[in-house]
Amino acid sequence: MPRGDDDRTPRRDGSARNVLGGPLEICSLAPMTGFFRTGCCHTGPQDVGSHTVCAVMTEGFLTFSKSCGNDLSTPIPQAGFPGLRPGDRWCLCAPRWHEAFLADHAPKVVLRATHEGALRHCRLEDLTRYAVDTAR
Repeated sequence: MPRGDDDRTPRRDGSARNVLGGPLEICSLAPMTGFFRTGCCHTGPQDVGSHTVCAVMTEGFLTFSKSCGNDLSTPIPQAGFPGLRPGDRWCLCAPRWHEAFLADHAPKVVLRATHEGALRHCRLEDLTRYAVDTAR
């Protein structure tokens, strides 16, 4: 699906880059994630939360997020949201990941599926410390 003229859809031509400079890889299709629900952590001007970090959920992070007012573990069927469990991958808001990092509750990160836009909010060194994949 090519990018629309109105910039409401993500680029699907391989031009989206990850934090390592390579092509952006899929974060998760089950549960379906991403601001655009494409499975990738694409972003655009309308994504004010910057859903760019492909994070692997942990019980500690889910509890932390809920305590901050963002309950990611409770299903919301009417919105098609299944609720997240430890081990699920999810395109997380970069500022929330950074907040969790500062509070020592950051979840692991899939660098190849984390959009380069996350670097506006997080340092690559910090993301790399929590990486489940390795930099090439």
